[in-house]
Amino acid sequence: MNRLLSVLVMCMSMGASANSPTRPAAQESAAQGTAAPEAGGLTWTAPSEWAAQGARPMRAATYKLPAAKGDTEGGELAVFYFGPGQGGAVDANVKRWLGQFQTADGKPVDGVAKTKSEKLNGMPVTTVDVKGTYMGGGPMMGPSTPKPGYRLLGAIVEGSEGAIFFKLTGPEKTVAASEKAFRKMLESVKKK
Repeated sequence: MNRLLSVLVMCMSMGASANSPTRPAAQESAAQGTAAPEAGGLTWTAPSEWAAQGARPMRAATYKLPAAKGDTEGGELAVFYFGPGQGGAVDANVKRWLGQFQTADGKPVDGVAKTKSEKLNGMPVTTVDVKGTYMGGGPMMGPSTPKPGYRLLGAIVEGSEGAIFFKLTGPEKTVAASEKAFRKMLESVKKK
């Protein structure tokens, strides 16, 4: 009987601590199913106004961005990490991202897209900025309705354990309103 009572008391205390408001944020995030802001040996700090979303296949993290005034929907930042040596070459990924957009007259965006290579916190980073009609995330993401007036800000951070891919997409005004926050987040990426 004492053993049964001990087990009951232990279970009740575990339940109480699980609902405790003083639980650390990392435990709270794990309990809610949101992804931790780290992957591939790197960490980052996402803006507080971006809502972390639950776990999704192939993603290290997903954030929902609020819609800017005049836009009917918000944006999304998807963070991908596939492992050391995985995910493809930087140039191939940039080309794939650009291939997901067209100009208003249906032409490729290669000539109007901006790409840049730099170093942030000692790591190579390639950034992409493209506007136009977003044709979708590619064959693995399923069919998509073309979305004119969209913009993509992307970054590929080459860490020692593999590349991390940051892909922000949304209506142009929403992405423009989040551009400085995206840059600040990229500058926060560092080794654990």
